[in-house]
Amino acid sequence: MKKAVRIVSRKSALALWQANFVKTQLQQLYPELEITIMGITTEGDKNLETALTKIGGKGLFVKALEECLLNKEADIAIHSLKDMPAELPAGLEIAAILEREDVRDALISLDLCQLNELPSKAVVGTSSLRRQTQLYALRNDLQLKMLRGNIDTRLQKLDKGEYHAIVLAVAGLKRLQLTHRIVEYFSPETMLPAAGQGALSIECRTEDEATKKLMAPLHHLPTAHCILAERSMSAALGGGCQLPIAAFATITPTGLIHLQGMVGSPDGQLLLKANATGTSKEVLAISKQVVEQLLAKGAKKIIDACY
Repeated sequence: MKKAVRIVSRKSALALWQANFVKTQLQQLYPELEITIMGITTEGDKNLETALTKIGGKGLFVKALEECLLNKEADIAIHSLKDMPAELPAGLEIAAILEREDVRDALISLDLCQLNELPSKAVVGTSSLRRQTQLYALRNDLQLKMLRGNIDTRLQKLDKGEYHAIVLAVAGLKRLQLTHRIVEYFSPETMLPAAGQGALSIECRTEDEATKKLMAPLHHLPTAHCILAERSMSAALGGGCQLPIAAFATITPTGLIHLQGMVGSPDGQLLLKANATGTSKEVLAISKQVVEQLLAKGAKKIIDACY
């Protein structure tokens, strides 16, 4: 067995929490394993004033970590799955997908107002087109303003009065013990999550069989099935933070996988939704069904307009 594992991580509080969480899981499995964490700053962390859609998307947060893997400066990288592009670089693969956290989005507001209590023209911060289209569908009188940065930075901007409210993922707030800031939880029925939201992945080199073997016990198969359905759907539609696409799969009480998909116009005037259900062996077929339903309803026209 390998004697040491090097983890590469972004330097944000959430990213380091995720890296340390995986470190703890590995230490419980392998008490003799030496585990180190190397923090780096990605291009996405440096440029906080420009929308992600204009500088390369969420893949910017992933690319620098992947370069460390390919250069053999680290053995594994920990990612929020919703940040990972559909296609991985040659020579890299996902070694494990951890059990999913809370998938919901949440509203945090200065005056402790829920969404329907915010004044007309209230400024709400989000960097996600997926959230934007669904927020506008709920309240078309809001002013949505770009919000970039890590969780602490976003909360600081809210507290300084730059926004009336902001929308963040519940999973990150839970991991950083910040749920006391949440004013309102949005159910998936109200705001469909991003593909992979709430789940963590461990990426490593394809050739590194020893590391892959170490990570195998951390792989959570039910979560992995759901994530595959979501990411396949999003990828087929050209998904990423450039597009207002949502995908969320769950396991039904009978063990089937139920996938919900959405494509919406950025102004919230049009929300196209579709769903399909099947067994874990039919994940790709389920994804294809949802894509075909969305395209039949006119999703391509929305996607082309966004590009």
